[in-house]
Amino acid sequence: MKQTLQALNRMVEDGVIDGYVIGGAVAAAYYLEPMATHDLDVFFQLAVSESGLISLSPLYAYLRGQGYEAEGEAVSIEGWPVQFLPIFNPLYEEAYKKANEVTFDGVPVRVMTAEHLVAVMLQTGRSKDQVRIIQFLEAGAVSLTKLQRIIERHGLDRQWKDFLRRHQLKPRSG
Repeated sequence: MKQTLQALNRMVEDGVIDGYVIGGAVAAAYYLEPMATHDLDVFFQLAVSESGLISLSPLYAYLRGQGYEAEGEAVSIEGWPVQFLPIFNPLYEEAYKKANEVTFDGVPVRVMTAEHLVAVMLQTGRSKDQVRIIQFLEAGAVSLTKLQRIIERHGLDRQWKDFLRRHQLKPRSG
């Protein structure tokens, strides 16, 4: 993983992407017990061309030039399948801006906050995301005050109420 993260940081240094934040199961493992995952989810910002269009071609051309090949929906970077996901809505933009700066094996990286991870999972709504939200709540890994503010800012109130009702949860305050 260390070499994969170093390669991502080189992409920023080389101007291929403006920046990135780790999300998904790898980010969740920063706050909870590690869980099985087969890839690294990297949410990134691309520079917009003069025409205003966003193209992933320079990203993939750069990666090929570094010897990294696409494998399905991911690119194998130093043995880790990395899924590059453009930041596409205000919640992900906020998650990017508010990310925690941490070090992994001496490599600086940015990971989504626990509260943003939960909000993203709530917005996505997959079954596995709902299980993870429960894990975050049961572990007390989120500030419910911060989470509630994010939920309100991004119009996720209905999803949150439905989630709590469906799982018969009353999260601890905090």
